[in-house]
Amino acid sequence: MEITRYRKFSTQSFYPSQMGEPEHHIQNEFCMAVRAGDRIFLRGQTGFDLDGNFRGLDNVAEQTEQACLNIRQLLGEAGGSMDNVCKITVYLTDRDYRSEAYAVIAKHFQGVFPCSTGLVVKGLALPEMYVEIDVEAMVAE
Repeated sequence: MEITRYRKFSTQSFYPSQMGEPEHHIQNEFCMAVRAGDRIFLRGQTGFDLDGNFRGLDNVAEQTEQACLNIRQLLGEAGGSMDNVCKITVYLTDRDYRSEAYAVIAKHFQGVFPCSTGLVVKGLALPEMYVEIDVEAMVAE
């Protein structure tokens, strides 16, 4: 089985001092997407665009929109599409964000019918982040 990694990065270069946080001192090597045979795994997507700019400060709907745009683009780069999504996991930092976030998700996943799990978590990597979406997809080899 062939494994292809898309948009590789080092955390030290991807996370320079941002949003008032101290510089990221742990060096890890990750990527945004992995295609392993007919499966595509995506890194959890947030309000950060694929160039590292944060979108939607204090706005969960804008952050969710950016996450969904990233998902669409990364799936395309890995040879898939939104129609190939089988499972999404949505992490929200406040239960009250559900209606706004899920309205955006509904627009992007209309007609796809993925399995979905929603979690309310104490926090994400940065306090400005309100939503993170994790995706797994299957495509025909």
